[in-house]
This record gives sequence, structure tokens and C-alpha cells, in this order.
Amino acid sequence: MSGQSITDRITAAQHSVTGSAISKTVCKATTHEIMGPKKKHLNYLIQCTNEMNVNIPQLADTLFERTTSTSWVVVFKSLTTTHHLMVYGNERFIQYLASRNTLFNLSNFLDKSGLQGYDMSTFIRRYSRYLNEKAVSYRQVAFDFTKVERGSDGVMRTMNTEKLLKTISVIQNQMDALLDFNVNANELTNGVINAAFMLLFKDAIRLFAAYNEGVINLLEKYFDMKKVQCKEGLDLYKKFLTRMTRISEFLKVAEQVGIDRGDIPDLSQVSLHTNTIISLKGGEMNKAHVTLEPRLSWSN
Repeated sequence: MSGQSITDRITAAQHSVTGSAISKTVCKATTHEIMGPKKKHLNYLIQCTNEMNVNIPQLADTLFERTTSTSWVVVFKSLTTTHHLMVYGNERFIQYLASRNTLFNLSNFLDKSGLQGYDMSTFIRRYSRYLNEKAVSYRQVAFDFTKVERGSDGVMRTMNTEKLLKTISVIQNQMDALLDFNVNANELTNGVINAAFMLLFKDAIRLFAAYNEGVINLLEKYFDMKKVQCKEGLDLYKKFLTRMTRISEFLKVAEQVGIDRGDIPDLSQVSLHTNTIISLKGGEMNKAHVTLEPRLSWSN
């Protein structure tokens, strides 16, 4: 189905009558048209998050209401619009989402209207889980990993040991939820899922940058940690290495669908520089002076 449906037009007209410009714009951003939300509608909603007289809970609830649709197109676009506002909107939008006990309850969503509905429903369930996890991460650490200051004086490089161990675990959970979207290039077949993938791609490279810097800090602190912290730190480091493969596969998909190679970090440049060899024996990391240099060019 392409073009605005009769339902879309009736709903937009109702909001025009009631004078709800935000609800009308949300409706227009999440029509039945098989294309990503239009930029003009997203920009208007971003502007709304910056207006102090705008009721953020009401804006969020309008988006949540759209996810109760039976149409995969409307639901997917509602999730994409929400994600867009989490990334580009005023921080109070994601703060509100993080304050809620529940966000999207779409684990059983299934559009049975056709083969495409079945296929896209799988990605809707995965995407909603990621957005839920992104909000949970914010609730746990009180900042968005994709927006933190990076570099030697950045948040992840200057965090104390106790907080760092907890924070890396939170990053890992969010990264896992993102990678569980698990889409192949030949499944990115329409503008709706493509719009979601682009947001996930941008989150992925920024999230991994924070993840990488957290691990750098972890390794630099390793030999000053207590024994129980060393065990936890080593476990986190092993998990980081296993996720490198999945992240690399995700970035290959981005390259296959035409994202500029200059915007895709080369993970082969993530390298350990040690004065002595790090070896894993009996579940422990032998003492060595460790410096991990992030030699990546990350997209902003």
C-alpha cells in the first residue's frame, strides 16, 4: 500500500479540528506510505521538544498510541520517529522515556496482512527491544552513550573503577540489543526499514566508540584493581572481544547498502599496544603494562 490511506487523512483532519498540531504532525510522520518519516515532520517534532510549553509526555503518548496500529508501516515509522527524537530532540524527551516503567510492548507484534507484514514484524519486535534498552541505559547511567564527550578527558576514560565496571555492562546490554536487529543487506528492501537502519548505524558507531574507550580505561586500571574487580574486568574484556565480530558484521551490511566507507570505522585499527604480552591463563590476565590506543575515525 502506498500513499496516505483514508484513515491517515481522517485522523489528520480530526487533529486539525481539535487544534492539536503535534498530534497531526505525528500522524503525518507515521502514515501508511511505505517510506521513512518525512524530514519536515521530524524537524517540526524536534523543534517541539525544544519548546518549554510543549507537553513531552503527551508527545510521547501520541507516538505510543500509533504503535498500537495493526499496520507494520505505521508501527515501524512510529518507532523510527521516536528513535529520531531520542537522538536529535531535546534531552528531556529521552529523560521522559527513561522515567517510564514501560515503553514499547511489541514483543508479540505481527502484521498478518501479507508476506511483507510478516517479514517486517520480526524487525519491529527487535527494534522496539533496542529502543527500550536505550531508554533503560539512560535511566541507569543518566546520560546517552552516543552523545558523551570522547577522548582522553572524556566520560568513559575518566570514570572510576567501580562505576566503570557497572557502566561497561550497561553498554554491552545496549550494544547486544542493537546488534540483535540482525538484518542482512537483502532485507533492507524499503524506505521504512532503511530509515531505521540508518539510525541504528549512527547509534552503533557512537556506542562502540564509548564502549571502546571504556575498555581502554578498564585495561589501564586493571593492575590497580582488587582481585574480585580483576575477575569482573577480565570477563567484560572477553565479552568485548567476542562482540567485535558481530559489530564488524553489522558494519559490513552498512557498506553493502551504500553507506560511504569514509563514515564506517575500520575495526582492524583497534589494536592493543603492550610493553609485554597479555596472556589469558587460568581465567586471569597476567600482569603487563597496557595501553590501548583508539586509532579510529568516528563519524560525528
